[in-house]
Amino acid sequence: MSLTRLTLRDFRNHTVTRLEGTQAFNVLVGENGAGKTNVLEAISLLAPGRGLRRAQPAEMAGRDGQGGFAVAGEIEDGAVQIGTSTDAQAPNRRTVRINGAEGPAARLGEWLSITWLTPAMDRIFAESAGSRRRFLDRLVLAREPGHAKNATRYETALRERNRLLSEPAEPDPLWLDGIEAQMAEAGAAMAAARAALVADLGAVLETVPEQPFARPALTYASEVPLEPDALRSALRDGRRRDRAAGRSLTGPHRDDLAVTLAAKNAPAADCSTGEQKAMLIAIVLAHAGLTAGERPRLLLLDEIAAHLDPVRRGALFERLAQSGAQVWMTGTEMAPFADIAGQSAVWSVRDGAVVRV
Repeated sequence: MSLTRLTLRDFRNHTVTRLEGTQAFNVLVGENGAGKTNVLEAISLLAPGRGLRRAQPAEMAGRDGQGGFAVAGEIEDGAVQIGTSTDAQAPNRRTVRINGAEGPAARLGEWLSITWLTPAMDRIFAESAGSRRRFLDRLVLAREPGHAKNATRYETALRERNRLLSEPAEPDPLWLDGIEAQMAEAGAAMAAARAALVADLGAVLETVPEQPFARPALTYASEVPLEPDALRSALRDGRRRDRAAGRSLTGPHRDDLAVTLAAKNAPAADCSTGEQKAMLIAIVLAHAGLTAGERPRLLLLDEIAAHLDPVRRGALFERLAQSGAQVWMTGTEMAPFADIAGQSAVWSVRDGAVVRV
């Protein structure tokens, strides 16, 4: 199964764009600013969340943000139709439709498994823990659609608990009990899913050679009890401390993904930019082999081949072909993709116009 048709209307610099005849490899070629990454961003909106740029819906609307936008996809030649859109009256409210019926964005994960790499992620190991948590959650979501629902429930309860803790008046203990029960149930499920994925990724990475991509070692850095009752007790015991801090200091919202370069036993943040990018690619390739199932799997790789030497490019394409995922890649020229040109659908992108080559 795969995404067989993609339609964009008034999405960033794409007035009307339709891509059909997709293949296992799909390559978008054009100058910087032509709109290649915009296509990948549109595809990323067919998964739960805010997409690969984490932009507000109004920022993605064409016509200088004065109207709405629409992104629609078809799976297996229209067997399943999914889409998301906004309108001028509610520019920051996204509507999701699946086979014509409106539903929550979390349900998108039931139909497509989507992960991505962009140049902005190259320094993720040197950035805040929040960036790595979002990356890890995206990997979990690509394997377990229910992770989106747990994350939404947890974040909603977390905001309410923080609001109560920061108020001058002492919060009602019974009200906190209810909020913490929801946090504990959803939060323990989140932490367990993250820990399971990191363990599975680690098992795969141990089997791959250290070259041509640097092999990372992964650890889920968490102090969260994986049992809801234990997490609920930890939240209750921490109320006084959290009230003094004005925020919740216990929970999966404070966890991290610790990454080291296996060959040097060095923290990823201390490695070179090239080593960090190689480890990031290694993680995504390992993950691609863990998400096989009934849902179509999509990998969105922005400018992935531009800075790889021929050996690493060849290894990348070989691993991608073995993954069984549908791959979408961008580049400023076709030369880096010459080895897979015969098995790829290639589109030329210019000023928001897309033409099949």
